[in-house]
Amino acid sequence: MKRALPVIPAILALLLAGPALAQDTTPEAAEPEAPETAAQDPTVDPETGLSLGTPVQDPNGIGTTYVAETHGDWEIRCIRVEEGEFEPCQMYQLLSDQEGSPVAEFNLFDVPDQGEVVAGITIVTPLDTLLIPQLRLSVDGGQARQYPFSFCQPVGCFVRIGLGEADINAFRAGANATISIVPLPAPDQVVDLTASLTGFTAGYNALTERTAAFVATQEGASE
Repeated sequence: MKRALPVIPAILALLLAGPALAQDTTPEAAEPEAPETAAQDPTVDPETGLSLGTPVQDPNGIGTTYVAETHGDWEIRCIRVEEGEFEPCQMYQLLSDQEGSPVAEFNLFDVPDQGEVVAGITIVTPLDTLLIPQLRLSVDGGQARQYPFSFCQPVGCFVRIGLGEADINAFRAGANATISIVPLPAPDQVVDLTASLTGFTAGYNALTERTAAFVATQEGASE
């Protein structure tokens, strides 16, 4: 499976980083010296300071995300790429609190041919999450495991989790996964978020089939 190895960096780079990359330039955009910035900006006329506009991005262009499939409470979201390249996909579910307000994002992606780890999860929580208690994850009230936060960006704070085959089997057999976080404004409280596992097995099978199909085409091309 040597041809499968280039697939791994594509998955990790585009799915682990995810929304964080889209926010990287935000803090640097506001500099106090407006006239000098306008003069250096090719989208601004240096004489009048008037905007010249920028091309509108194609909503279906390269690098955009779309929902390829839906299985139960899970979406399979993929990133559009050039024809013939690997199209990174992930299972996605938006997690809400008891009032129905969106709180966190749950993203699961396939990690083929990497030994013990067969899949990964990226969970994005609000910026006002207390980081020291870490994040806890359990299935159907079973043994919980805790995971540290990797980093925070304007879009939220990120936890990156590696899953083994036993973890995937627990998700397949379970009804719900519970994600527990502690809010910064109320450090004495724990917020439990429920991720429905309805459709997980079908979604995960579809996700791994997409990766396997691409690997097969790469191996066929090398023969």
